Amino acid sequence: MKLLMVLMLAALLLHCYADSGCKLLEDMVEKTINSDISIPEYKELLQEFIDSDAAAEAMGKFKQCFLNQSHRTLKNFGLMMHTVYDSIWCNMKSN
Repeated sequence: MKLLMVLMLAALLLHCYADSGCKLLEDMVEKTINSDISIPEYKELLQEFIDSDAAAEAMGKFKQCFLNQSHRTLKNFGLMMHTVYDSIWCNMKSN
């Protein structure tokens, strides 16, 4: 499960590097770490990225990993992601 989380985050970061301007990445991360969003709501919000039942199940498990975390951990994760957004690697593509 941890490997799945790392791979999904790596894919999101690569998408950011691929000239998304990081807005899509920021929105997805915010939805992922928002503990007020349930798994069914999360899947619905990200439906355009889910192309199979296996992907839907993986997204549900991915969201559950974050739902299992404390508020403090989620806050720290959000802070870490904002540090990534503000890094030279994301800003380099938007300049």
